Amino acid sequence: MPERYATVQCSQGLHARPAAALAREAAATSHRITIRRPDGNPVPASSTLMLLSLGLKEGEKVILTSDDETAGPALDQLAALLATELDAQG
Repeated sequence: MPERYATVQCSQGLHARPAAALAREAAATSHRITIRRPDGNPVPASSTLMLLSLGLKEGEKVILTSDDETAGPALDQLAALLATELDAQG
C-alpha cells in the first residue's frame, strides 16, 4: 500500500478553497486516495467536505495513502500540491 507524507503549507490551513483544489486533483486521478493525520482515521482525499472535517492547519503533517500499488505518481502529485500555497492557485 503506497503512502506519502506531506506537510500542509497553506498559510490559512486547509479551508474551503484549498480543500476544494486538493479534492479536484484527487478526484481527477483513477485511484482511491485517502488522507489522514499520523494518529487519525483516513478520509477520502476527493471529498472537499471530508477534507474540511480534518481541520488541518499550516505545518501539520498528513499521510496520503492508496490501496492501488500504481498510485505512487498520483500520491506524489498530491503531496507536492499540499506543499504549496494552495490559496495562490485560486
